[in-house]
Amino acid sequence: MSVRREPWGSTREGEQVELFTLENGAVRARLTNFGATLVSLEVPDRHGERADVVLGFDTLREYDSPRNPYFGGIVGRCANRIDGACFTLDGREQVLTANEGRNHLHGGTRGFDRRVWRAEPDRLTTSVRFERVSPDGEEGYPGNLRVSAEYSVEPDKLVLTCRAETDAPTLVDLVQHSYFNLAGAGTILDHRLKIRSEERLETDDELLPTGKILPVSDTPFDFQTLQTIGARIDALERSPARGYDVCYVTPVDPVTGRHLACILRDPVSKRELQIDTDSPGLQLYTGNHLDGLRGKGGRILPRFGGVCLEAQHFPDAIHHAHFPSIVLRPGERYASTTVWRFSSG
Repeated sequence: MSVRREPWGSTREGEQVELFTLENGAVRARLTNFGATLVSLEVPDRHGERADVVLGFDTLREYDSPRNPYFGGIVGRCANRIDGACFTLDGREQVLTANEGRNHLHGGTRGFDRRVWRAEPDRLTTSVRFERVSPDGEEGYPGNLRVSAEYSVEPDKLVLTCRAETDAPTLVDLVQHSYFNLAGAGTILDHRLKIRSEERLETDDELLPTGKILPVSDTPFDFQTLQTIGARIDALERSPARGYDVCYVTPVDPVTGRHLACILRDPVSKRELQIDTDSPGLQLYTGNHLDGLRGKGGRILPRFGGVCLEAQHFPDAIHHAHFPSIVLRPGERYASTTVWRFSSG
């Protein structure tokens, strides 16, 4: 077990940034307080050889850039899309930053993944806790929001717990946005995926939910049993997403409040990832627009070079009363936990 802390340069605005290396058993993670971002995650294959299984960049400058497609960061206040970049809460209209056409995406132009957080490592638990206060009006959101994101590394897993409190009614859905590639290179089209879900959200041409919840059986969206990601992806080439960009309904266990949302396997390295969460949804995104982006080691990332499996609430939930609520009020506490568990063999 070890925790190392070191300087990692400064942002374009001159804020000092640090890098933390957490190692416990076979798992080694590097994290930065810029965006509470997971920079790298090394896990072993069937021969015990470690490889980095998340996409990202080598330098802070690249993370602090418009080119960054949310690699490994905590996105918020509210992940995913909000229709028209506005919402009404308790009779008051709130206007958000429109940063994807007319809509709001992943917290706005400078969401939580583009902010410097305070950091406090703990060597006894091989963990680091990131904290920040999002001020009233940031990207249009009401209320001062105090948030934390704590990562801990165990011999076979990475655990993230996010918490938040507010002094005024607001929206909160904090989501970790890593792109996984269990092979460490190439595409994820030959990865096999199982999602514990019978239903998905229907979306329109802007990838906003229509409000309808559709069955996945006998469609290209059906991952109820292990399926190769690339087997049916061509059927989505002419869709607005040009691949998978869909939220699945993942039922939460009423006793434990958590559930195994999905399993991802690489057939060559035999690495397997299981994601356990207490969130009601899982967003599958297959890196449909990565083509040509330069990542770690100067390597050009291919289209479908990584897969996001984002444990979250439903997109645009504020505009659909039958979706689980993302409203947080004073006196309430927001909390969510995601566990990424790794094995091989």
